Amino acid sequence: MSRSGPTTNSLSCSGHKTTKIHMAADGRCRPLSLIITPGHRADCTQFDQVLEKIRVPRLGLGRPRRLPDSIGADRAYSNGVIRAYLRRRGIRHVIPEKSDSKSARLRKGSRNGRPPGFDKARYKARNTVERAVNKLKQFRAVATRYDKRGYVSLGTVTAAALLIWLRS
Repeated sequence: MSRSGPTTNSLSCSGHKTTKIHMAADGRCRPLSLIITPGHRADCTQFDQVLEKIRVPRLGLGRPRRLPDSIGADRAYSNGVIRAYLRRRGIRHVIPEKSDSKSARLRKGSRNGRPPGFDKARYKARNTVERAVNKLKQFRAVATRYDKRGYVSLGTVTAAALLIWLRS
């Protein structure tokens, strides 16, 4: 059960304000967890909240599954806190290293350790989250974003996500 990592998508809201949808999707471009925040909120601050909301029910008895097999995320999620969080939970990840952190690591030499592993073939599967966001935008209410309240827009996006799940 491979998952693509969290991603964000800025959508404009009425009154010239923006909101972001922070989302995790599975390999079939279906949303697993959604969080809506103000548009100025940084992407990496919502990473653990998005992962904590993932619940995949098992076919038989047992608790819902909460840990993905692997995560693919973009450079916005490339920091030590997130990498340590994923290591602590035992989740494989493919997150490219930012150029500034790469140059800082090279400047320090052997004191700062080896570079994080990166598999280009697995990173290509990260586009499933982008495709899941595009599926959400097929719904007019999500694309136009006329909702003024955060909880109403979360309800709209959740209803669209449910329809995506029912159609797949």
